[in-house]
Amino acid sequence: MNFNVLTIFPEIFKIFQTGVLSKGLDDSFFINCFDIRKHAVNKHGQIDSKPYGGGEGMVMMAEPLKKSIEDIPKDNLGKVIYLSPQGQKLNQNKVIELSTLSNITLICGRYEGVDQRFVDSYVDEEISIGDFIISGGEYAAMILIDAIARNIPGTIGNQDSVTKDTFSNGLLKGPTYTRPERFENKSVPDVLLSGNHQEIEEWRGKKSLIQTYLRRPDLLNDVKLTNKQKKLLEDWESTRCFYLIKLCLVKLRVLLF
Repeated sequence: MNFNVLTIFPEIFKIFQTGVLSKGLDDSFFINCFDIRKHAVNKHGQIDSKPYGGGEGMVMMAEPLKKSIEDIPKDNLGKVIYLSPQGQKLNQNKVIELSTLSNITLICGRYEGVDQRFVDSYVDEEISIGDFIISGGEYAAMILIDAIARNIPGTIGNQDSVTKDTFSNGLLKGPTYTRPERFENKSVPDVLLSGNHQEIEEWRGKKSLIQTYLRRPDLLNDVKLTNKQKKLLEDWESTRCFYLIKLCLVKLRVLLF
């Protein structure tokens, strides 16, 4: 996988030289940064200007971006993605889809965005990492690169870390525990100490499903649950309702007496 990044801060991407993904850098995937300021419109390094029609901030100019993208060999250009709040919201399905590509070019916007004429002429897709504001597209690009690179064989040592992680099956990951067995009078669930791998996997699957139901029920709209999973949720919900009713009755009794 080859990532081309158009940015005014190429040094930021040196972060990938550290951490888990550094093992795959320049082997399983490559990051080539193109400094937009090399094509500034004047000696002061200007690559932005005031918006037509007035308004706040500055807009990145089309010409420096065009010349920067022309620096990339056509065979290595691949899909051109502009990191933008107007884009499709990133999710794991999109990450997996993009991880099958050989080349991706990322446009890191700044200020109040990018001249729409450049977007119309050169961008294949716009992607947003969420409904919030950050200082520039570099951070969004790094998140996208990290998410994609994890799915490229050879980048992560233990591939199970990828295939069994949160969102890999559309669900949240269940709770995890490590040593010591007791912490502040709280113990690790017995099943995780049992050594019975089948029971452990069943417990993890159950917790993953319930965790998703409680915290991100919206995710279940896109997951095709098995009959066993549906039955598990129904049984859990029935038990939960029973205890809630029991708790309410206890509290009512205390108030009355």
